[in-house]
Parts: sequence; C-alpha cells; structure tokens
Amino acid sequence: MDCKNRIIMLRESTGLNRKDFCKLVHIPYRTMTEWELDNRHAPDYVLWLLEYYIRNEGLMVKGRNEGGGDSEKETT
Repeated sequence: MDCKNRIIMLRESTGLNRKDFCKLVHIPYRTMTEWELDNRHAPDYVLWLLEYYIRNEGLMVKGRNEGGGDSEKETT
C-alpha cells in the first residue's frame, strides 16, 4: 500500500476528520494534507508509529480498519 492510501486508511480507521486526527497525533495539518494528496511522503517509521499508536490506544473504530463500518469503538 502506498503512503497516501495508508495515511488515509489510518485516519479513517479512527473515524476522525483530518483536523482532529492531526491534533490527536501532533502532526501539522499542512503536513498531513501533503501526505494525503501524495505531494510528499511520510517516512516509513512515521507510518509504523501511527499505526502502532492507533491500535494500542484503542482508537480504531470497529469495522473501519478495512475502510468502512459502524462508529462503535473497539474494546480490547
């Protein structure tokens, strides 16, 4: 999966819009926008850390890890 699609998938898996996701993960809005528009590419370690953080903090919304679903939070 390319950087653009992976970033979008990770953000959408939380059910957050770009602005709120940026606040949550402390990444500037402009940087996230550039990554999602495929104008710039996030380093691989950033993608890995984002995924790790989202999964371990229980931020992934059920059914959204594949791109859609309800809005109920996962419980682990």
